[in-house]
Amino acid sequence: MATPLLSPDSPVHAEEEEDTRELLYEAYNELQALAAELGGAAGAPAIVVVGHQTDGKSALVEALMGFQFNHVGGGTKTRRPVALHLRFNPRCNEPQCRLFAGPGDEDEDAGIAGRPMPLADIQAYIEAENMRLQNDPCQFSEKEIIIKVEYKHCPNLTIIDIPGLILPAPGRKNRVLQSQASAVESLVRAKIQHKETIILCLEDCSDWSNATTRRVVMQVDPDLARTVLVSTKLDTKIPQFARPSDVEVFLHPPTCVLDVSLLGDSPFFTSVPSGRVGSFHEAVFRSNEEFKKAISSRESEDIVSIEDKLGRSLTTEEKERIGVGNLRLFLEELLRNRYIESVPLIIPLLEKEHRNATKKLREISQEISDLDEAKLKEKAQLFHDSFLTKLSLLLKGMVVAPPDKFGETLINERINGGTFTGSENFQLPNKMMPNAGMRLYGGAQYHRAMAEFRLVIGSIKCPPITREEIVNACGVEDIHDGTNYSRTACVIAVAKARDTFEPFLHQLGFRLLYILKRLIPISVYLLEKDGEHFSSHEVLVRRVQAAFKRFAESTEQSCRERCMEDLESTTRYVTWSLHNKNRAGLRHFLDSFVAPEQLSVNTLHEQLPGLNDNKQDRAKGDSKSNHSSDSKSNHSSDTNSSGAVPETRLVDLLDSTLWNRRLVPSSERLVYALVHQIFHGIKEHFLVTTELKFNCFLLMPIVDKLPALLRQDLESAFEDELDSIFDVSQLRQSLGQKKRELEIEVKRIKRLKEKFGEINKKLKSLQGVQGGHELISLEQHIHHMSPQNNKNCSNPVGT
Repeated sequence: MATPLLSPDSPVHAEEEEDTRELLYEAYNELQALAAELGGAAGAPAIVVVGHQTDGKSALVEALMGFQFNHVGGGTKTRRPVALHLRFNPRCNEPQCRLFAGPGDEDEDAGIAGRPMPLADIQAYIEAENMRLQNDPCQFSEKEIIIKVEYKHCPNLTIIDIPGLILPAPGRKNRVLQSQASAVESLVRAKIQHKETIILCLEDCSDWSNATTRRVVMQVDPDLARTVLVSTKLDTKIPQFARPSDVEVFLHPPTCVLDVSLLGDSPFFTSVPSGRVGSFHEAVFRSNEEFKKAISSRESEDIVSIEDKLGRSLTTEEKERIGVGNLRLFLEELLRNRYIESVPLIIPLLEKEHRNATKKLREISQEISDLDEAKLKEKAQLFHDSFLTKLSLLLKGMVVAPPDKFGETLINERINGGTFTGSENFQLPNKMMPNAGMRLYGGAQYHRAMAEFRLVIGSIKCPPITREEIVNACGVEDIHDGTNYSRTACVIAVAKARDTFEPFLHQLGFRLLYILKRLIPISVYLLEKDGEHFSSHEVLVRRVQAAFKRFAESTEQSCRERCMEDLESTTRYVTWSLHNKNRAGLRHFLDSFVAPEQLSVNTLHEQLPGLNDNKQDRAKGDSKSNHSSDSKSNHSSDTNSSGAVPETRLVDLLDSTLWNRRLVPSSERLVYALVHQIFHGIKEHFLVTTELKFNCFLLMPIVDKLPALLRQDLESAFEDELDSIFDVSQLRQSLGQKKRELEIEVKRIKRLKEKFGEINKKLKSLQGVQGGHELISLEQHIHHMSPQNNKNCSNPVGT
């Protein structure tokens, strides 16, 4: 398909350059294979063909390749992107193709993916896919049909034929087509957004002022610095021009229309002969060779037609812009320069990769030589100390571990570690929590969880109390049948507090344990980052991690049991000095029963019938007592008489609250006040003791007790058997396998580095042979091809 990229004066030069080209492509094949095995990326240059429907995109791609494989014709044909991954193979005289269906396609399970297929079968598959999508509601699909082609006449590159852009008519009845047009345009922009991509922009128009396809391309590449502009269907446009001046403007667009840094400075003009290759009746060409000859003949006919319209002969520069063959040569030269420009950059990368692989090989060899008991114990102790150091740093605070990888926002923490939710499923909004949107880990995450616990517990109010609960809590005393509302309040308060706070205790333990367990993968990452983690000693790592988990779980359970003891003691026996934190508030509340209401004795008599006789007796006794006290002064008598009313009201209050089972509003209010007072006293005590105990008996043991426990675990394992930590036999076998793989890798990188070095030397020698100048750059080559030689050429590569 391809002709020599340059045209040296000497056949020897051409042969030498062809050898260099083959060596360059072969080296890139090895580089891409090595990068894929090492998990890297060394992608070949990519060309994306962009145009509107019926612009002739698929036909142009086939003409550039020199063989037909696609579904072409009038109307919309391409409904899925077709990605051609071309790979240079000097042993393939004919294209060797493999079809790879897109991810998730049914054909992947049907055995089509990866199977060698002739061009006719690939064409039939693409046509069937287009027909299927034509009847599908979506009409188009963004999944690529991948075709891998090996051929001796193609460079290493990827060329992608994507669905054509659509210009739908306005109006509500065309909403479906408008939606499809928007989807295709988004697909096009996504395919051409990579800076390394070369854009082949097709325009099927006779007037360059109509930027139909450029309108979309320039949204991504505003200066068209990596865009090759192509005018298709030249054979149909030539008859449309009536005057030679129209042809001149078409061949040489004015700067006011195309004043951009276009690749090649001016457009290319192509025509592709219609007709398909095959042995069927409608076929025009019997082989791909006939198809390629027809392309070349069409190029000659177009030149003759243009010269007839102009009335003059075309210059060499103008002829180099006409025809598929010249476009192919330009693209090959462009890709060749991309490859050549990257050669000096690849050599240092290969040298660095070679040094790293050699270093790994030395480390593996050293590990194999260190597989004796004393050194293994030393490594275990080193890993133990390093692991604890990272744990301590994570709790104290550090920024080495990336938050986007290991941090958690409050929402994620609640999802994974549980939420603080009571019986009413109340949950604090995120905006009330400081640092809720930050991705935290380690000590910062622990502190945020404890702060959320404080806010949640602090915002809890005493649950509502019903009258039935008050009456049921009164019960019957073992010595009298009166009511003891202080006991009633205690019974209700401790029951409410126990039911309210116990779930939060378990939730806090689970959340903090989850945060502590998250320290393990972060610590392992930090060890790997510092080179202190022994990836080959998986048994040792798993043992240390398991010991840490067991210690954290047992410590959390022990701490939670201590907190449960406190909660049980606080909710089992009410100590007024502990539970009644706000006595002044309670006293003010009780005073409201007697101070502002000024209840009369008659009113109390009406509310408490049956107590009149007792009160009359007490009044008579008081009267006799007053008559018998002769030593009292008039002032004293006035004082006693003024204090009689409050004392009477207090007695009446006791009558209504302690000796009567009728639940009057005053009794109900009294119980409410006492319950709330006791409940909030329990809440304050629970919050303080729980936070203190989790800090002292969960967090601190990680710092001061875990090192001794891990060391004891390792020493006991050493006493039992060394294989329980290291699995020496398996370790020796795996290290030996890694050593052999690294030796092969080092040899491959060294050979590839030498091959690229040889290519670089040959390129420099070619440079010297061709006059001692620097290798022809892309800008110089395009400038030479441009009819406007005096025009300054901008940087077209953009790399």
